[in-house]
Amino acid sequence: MLTREDFLNSDSQEEFKTLLQSKFTEEYNNSLMYSINYEKELIKLQAELVDLQQWVAKHKKRVCIIFEGRDAAGKGGAIRRFTEHLNPRSMRVVALTKPTNVERGQWYFRRYIKELPNPGEIVFFDRSWYNRAVVEPVMGFCSDEQYEKFMVQVTEFEHMLYEDGVVIIKCWFSISKDEQERRFNSRLANPLKRWKFSEVDREGQKRWDKYTHFKEQMFSKTHTAFSPWIIIKTNDKKEARLESMRYVLSKFDYEGKGNSGVTLLPDPNVAQRYHRMVKLID
Repeated sequence: MLTREDFLNSDSQEEFKTLLQSKFTEEYNNSLMYSINYEKELIKLQAELVDLQQWVAKHKKRVCIIFEGRDAAGKGGAIRRFTEHLNPRSMRVVALTKPTNVERGQWYFRRYIKELPNPGEIVFFDRSWYNRAVVEPVMGFCSDEQYEKFMVQVTEFEHMLYEDGVVIIKCWFSISKDEQERRFNSRLANPLKRWKFSEVDREGQKRWDKYTHFKEQMFSKTHTAFSPWIIIKTNDKKEARLESMRYVLSKFDYEGKGNSGVTLLPDPNVAQRYHRMVKLID
């Protein structure tokens, strides 16, 4: 165990690392050093995100970042790290509940149009209009006609936003079936996280193959040059958070870019544009 004297007698990071290596097993030390390095990278990337936000506000850009993926893929955790140090006055997180009776009678995209970024604002969508591409048809929450209409309209909708100057970044958080089940069980065992689990989540596991079918249909029909899908492998949550941040930052030429000294090019083994030959873990 570490003592107070251990901390007081360590005059540098290197001395403290050496002390840790002498106190604990190699496996524990590797895990601990991974966490330390993750936190150091995270802080630097978050500093870059602050610079990006200031640039977006200054130049009145409109940025929309979409987080999609299966349940427990780590979307919410990634969004929390993205937004942790951002100015709430020019940033929003949108996580809509199920539509009301009035909204069900409206054009499907209307409830999302109201949430799009204003000039100088970044909006993070924790799930988006793509609910209708995967979750709704898998769970029977929409009709075949509604699904087909959406698939015809969505690329036109996004092209209109693109032509109007809205920057859309679409991230798919990809998780394996075994890892998803492990995270579900972890949530059920933790009283502070049980609220995250629902029967719809469990059904998603049972309907894994159907989910995969609609996911692939979505990619093949909505991955475009002006609005591509970015696949983020998320079996390692921490790695997924860092690489998704790197990808977003790499898409902008903001003032002060790279001042933190952190690498801003994403690892292509973790974050890459969708194409048919990519082997997805989900």
